[in-house]
Amino acid sequence: MNGRWIEIEQGSLALRCWWNNTQKESKHMVLVLPEVFGINNWVRSVVDRLAEQNIPALAMPLFARTAPELNLGYSEDDLVKGRWHKEQTTTQQILDDISTSLNWLKQQSTQSKITVVGSCFGGHAALIASTLADVDTTFNFYGAGVATTRPGGGPPSLEFLSKTSGKLTCICDKDDSLIPEIDRKAIQTALRMEDSTKSKLSFIELKRLIMDLCVNIEQALTPSLLIFAGN
Repeated sequence: MNGRWIEIEQGSLALRCWWNNTQKESKHMVLVLPEVFGINNWVRSVVDRLAEQNIPALAMPLFARTAPELNLGYSEDDLVKGRWHKEQTTTQQILDDISTSLNWLKQQSTQSKITVVGSCFGGHAALIASTLADVDTTFNFYGAGVATTRPGGGPPSLEFLSKTSGKLTCICDKDDSLIPEIDRKAIQTALRMEDSTKSKLSFIELKRLIMDLCVNIEQALTPSLLIFAGN
């Protein structure tokens, strides 16, 4: 089954999302949070590949107020555009829009557990989303800025760890310039201080050079979710 665009109109503004559901019973559903490039071809392909594994998935916009149909490539100009929209986004907006998407997903299947995944800024947003009660598991891939910033201002988003409702895994790349060693250590320390047993909060550090962020996240995302989906 091919994915399709849908409009979720249950919150304060409409969310144009990409949805793929194989119509088969599934124990899990996935909410995919994009990078600063919006719901582009790669993000839609992540949703569609999950659906091929019989995991219903929804990709939602993070910049619905400034660019509700953002769909960028990976050029330097696209990065500048995406980062501009990121700077206009607040933590409360992220929480509001993710809550709307989670409520919609629950209406599709009341029995399915929901996993949130995101990469780069989407990973940052995923960590924030992990505080919501409807989130069972969160994968924060390369969550740039979580150790030093918070969307819209305020203390670093790492301070949300004490409010995480389910399981959270933070995944970093040792060679990712967007997350320097000092930030990776801060993430590890914060996770360990909050959960020394690693039963709820965990950290994975990949050891390969990121030549293509899109490709490497794709390779990391799929096996992690397939392992989770088999639980």
